Amino acid sequence: MKRWIAGVLGVFTVGNGAFMLIAGQQWYDAIPGVHDTGPFNPHFVADIGAAFLIAGLGLMARAWRTHYWPAALAGAGFLASHGLIHVAGLLGGHSHHAGFEWVSVVAPSVLALWVAFPGKGESHV
Repeated sequence: MKRWIAGVLGVFTVGNGAFMLIAGQQWYDAIPGVHDTGPFNPHFVADIGAAFLIAGLGLMARAWRTHYWPAALAGAGFLASHGLIHVAGLLGGHSHHAGFEWVSVVAPSVLALWVAFPGKGESHV
């Protein structure tokens, strides 16, 4: 189950990162709440897109081979840090898109942390 969830999260995370890298302005215009963070900065969007791409690849590696869980943990670390930033903003009342953020950022980051670690009966080596 963890491998399957890691794969799904990985595909979506890679897709988001690729979207940011390939069509940053379109990504900026399409995602609710992004305009609230300031004007479009193509370099910043590409930097974050690269982080999402690598995080997603780490999760996909975990889905492919259980012993690649450290790669997933690195990716989940980025996603969890990103999620905590959003939680802080949500708790501080700085979001007009709270439902979207909980579903699209916070929940996947929690799931990513859970699936990154090997489960009972999976190889730790």
